[in-house]
Amino acid sequence: MKLLDELQKALAEDRATTNETILEQHSTDESYHTAHSPDIVVFPENTEEVSAVMKLANTYKTPVVPYGVGSSLEGSVIPYEGGIVIDFSLMNKILEIRESDFLVKVQPGVTRSQLNKELKKHGLFFTVDPGADATLGGMAATNASGTTAVKYGIMRDQVRDLEVILADGSAIHTGNMSAKSSSGYHLNGLFVGSEGTLGCFTELTLKVLGIPEHIMAARASFESVDDAVNAVIAILQAGVPVARVELVDDHSIKQMNLFSDTSYKEVPTIFLELHGNEAGLKHDVEFMNEIVNDMNCKEIEFESDTAARNRLWEARHNVAYAFIHGHPGRKQMVTDVCLPISELAGAIKDAREAVEESGLAGGIVGHVGDGNYHILLMIDVNQPEEIEKATKVNERIVNYALARGGTCTGEHGVGIGKQKYQEKEHGSALGVMQNIKQALDPEGLLNPGKIIKNK
Repeated sequence: MKLLDELQKALAEDRATTNETILEQHSTDESYHTAHSPDIVVFPENTEEVSAVMKLANTYKTPVVPYGVGSSLEGSVIPYEGGIVIDFSLMNKILEIRESDFLVKVQPGVTRSQLNKELKKHGLFFTVDPGADATLGGMAATNASGTTAVKYGIMRDQVRDLEVILADGSAIHTGNMSAKSSSGYHLNGLFVGSEGTLGCFTELTLKVLGIPEHIMAARASFESVDDAVNAVIAILQAGVPVARVELVDDHSIKQMNLFSDTSYKEVPTIFLELHGNEAGLKHDVEFMNEIVNDMNCKEIEFESDTAARNRLWEARHNVAYAFIHGHPGRKQMVTDVCLPISELAGAIKDAREAVEESGLAGGIVGHVGDGNYHILLMIDVNQPEEIEKATKVNERIVNYALARGGTCTGEHGVGIGKQKYQEKEHGSALGVMQNIKQALDPEGLLNPGKIIKNK
């Protein structure tokens, strides 16, 4: 294969491969979507090599799919048209920590935990926590968020600059290191969330923050989802500095107890975390106690001990694995939507009805502070009727969200799983997106078939 030979010359023979095992490893992500192998996998070590790969792909009109650790949930990195997968695992260097500017510069293969381990030495941390130990390049590609978004914002809020290799192999920078700018179009906002359809990220400059002086976690149980969501709204309206606030429904608590050996009440529960100083948080805890008690809270427990807080959040983060462990032989379909927080309780109740009517096992968890929730459905992928039932559940919750000013995906991305909802959500703006895609990738080589298609 001539393309393979040229790639091996541009990189190294062992960093451009058609090994069947490696191709299979890059044929899927964490989603339920059907796997498809690439033709070649390459492992670049620097920007120049990524540029060389893109130039060769452009010459040979070969599709290219960027790949982090494969933790995406909507088929975003599955190479359905074959071609080249660029695995960024060797581009995993933390290039610079600008402690005084609260900035870091990293290669795309750096993972969230890797960065935070290094930042801790400087009293800093990176705020975005999607649960999975994803790469920062992948997190930028899907505009990831997660449990801490209610206080610190989403991935797009943390990106100051990206180095991007375009479809023709040329390199651009999308921003700078300043805290604000009124100069030019907002390219950071365009490329973050583009899922590899507009270019490949080779460097990221990201905002970081100082580690909070004091952290307090809490778990509050409620009679109903309505009470739990209303408590969250009241807490936010009161100005309590909530850093995380997560809803876990009763079905998910049951699986959590079985998997994590916890003994929480099997009722709708919110998990919270407060960041601040000790004196201020003491006042906030007292205030929050009053608020949740007004919302029929059955029980609330606070944890300031680090080990206890870690156990609480580990149990929350492991809900998805708890369902997988509790339903052997089944695959998990995870979907998410986001809508105005005032609509959230109704959305979750409707989602629970949809799950019950489908007959499938499933739980609902959510980043309720920003109106984002997820359904975890357990399906037998070898049974077409179960896939059809899960698809109907997904369509129902998406349509509910869109009808109320929401979005088909709050943080998982579009990939192929949410592509069919793009026109309904964006209307004529979808044509503008297609024009941008056409301008930056006229041959349609960058992650083809994802998000939107070339005109």
